[in-house]
Amino acid sequence: MNNAQNTNAPKQNEYLLLFRGSAWWKKLSAEELQESMGQFRAWMDGIKERGILKGAQPLAREGKLVSGKHGRIVADGPFAESKEAIGGYFLLQVETIEEAIAIAQACPSLEHGTQVEVRPVAEECPMAEAARELAPEGQLATA
Repeated sequence: MNNAQNTNAPKQNEYLLLFRGSAWWKKLSAEELQESMGQFRAWMDGIKERGILKGAQPLAREGKLVSGKHGRIVADGPFAESKEAIGGYFLLQVETIEEAIAIAQACPSLEHGTQVEVRPVAEECPMAEAARELAPEGQLATA
């Protein structure tokens, strides 16, 4: 099996839905907000009832970005004004990416400009596989 095939293979049919979008709900009236939250809860409850939701969490609008050698650079982020900020995630266990996409397509927040990114969870980190392939037999450190 080549490198691209293995690292792109879903881990036990797991898919991550990443919710991206700005604070669109701030533009809604109280009634519209309640209706939208009710629709989202009903959609999420339906996924839970099917037994395919392995985890879900909203993410805080603030955080830190760590970068540079030895993580020396710590900056404010993610940037709340960015339309690309990830607001939360669902971890699904379904048979195919098409099933995960169909679930994402039913998200009621799409009507307000939210984007839902669907990503398969890989079997292993591409770096680990590359290291294993390059290391002589039996010399790769295990974690």
